Amino acid sequence: MTALFLGGSYLWAVRSVAERWPLRRTAMFFLLGLASYLWVSCGFLGSYAEELRWAFSIKLALLLFVVPLLLALGKPLTLARLAFPRGRTRTVLARLTRRPLAFFGNAVVAPILGLLLFSMMLTPLAGTLRLNAPLDQGLTVLLPLVGLLMVLPVAEAGGKALNGLIVLQLLFAFIELLLDAVPGVFLRLSNTVLDGAAPFSGAQPPWFPNPLRDQQLAGDWLWFIAEAADLPLLILMFMRFATMDKRERAAVDELSDEEMEALSEAHLQRFYGNDGRSS
Repeated sequence: MTALFLGGSYLWAVRSVAERWPLRRTAMFFLLGLASYLWVSCGFLGSYAEELRWAFSIKLALLLFVVPLLLALGKPLTLARLAFPRGRTRTVLARLTRRPLAFFGNAVVAPILGLLLFSMMLTPLAGTLRLNAPLDQGLTVLLPLVGLLMVLPVAEAGGKALNGLIVLQLLFAFIELLLDAVPGVFLRLSNTVLDGAAPFSGAQPPWFPNPLRDQQLAGDWLWFIAEAADLPLLILMFMRFATMDKRERAAVDELSDEEMEALSEAHLQRFYGNDGRSS
């Protein structure tokens, strides 16, 4: 149902903007974004997430980090702005999405959110979520939406951000890169099963690992995916920083000597007062 809703909404918006929307964006949204969501939620990982801790961990990590990145390649925010260029509908949608995007896209919130979510894997709550079908289905719907709210402000920011803001985002992205590894490392190194879930009593395939090994594999995969998924965002931020830095240097090079002198004087007045001297 989630895939049908997202796909139907996207196609409706594409039809609204007609020839103005690139076909490659639509192809990436469906063939990479929605296809990956269906593969994760309905394929092997979705089928064995209840029995295998490592399948459950991979599923959660992909839904939060990877699937939203692939969906964002379709530029859904840009498409929505073109589909609703003006009017009451655009105003209502902007009001509904502004605060969630600002909150989840905040450079401070994303590292904390990822750490809190995957720290849950170190508690009995992980076993409850894994073995409870309605809760697991709720996570399957909720995590990609939260991931999109985290990714879209970065993926569709364009050239609006300031250099200083991008540097701050890079700093917190490196912090996130470190923090995301913590739950996976603890799962891998622990000598006890942390989720407290009892092993299945029925017949199991011979390739199923024992509970402790299952948890260790979950830690390995969680660690790997959480770290690897941060790299595209870091690369995107570096590219944006380099582009904006080049643009600013070009703008400075175009200034005349008189304009440079006036700019320097304005900076001095800002820091030292109107007379340009230190107090």
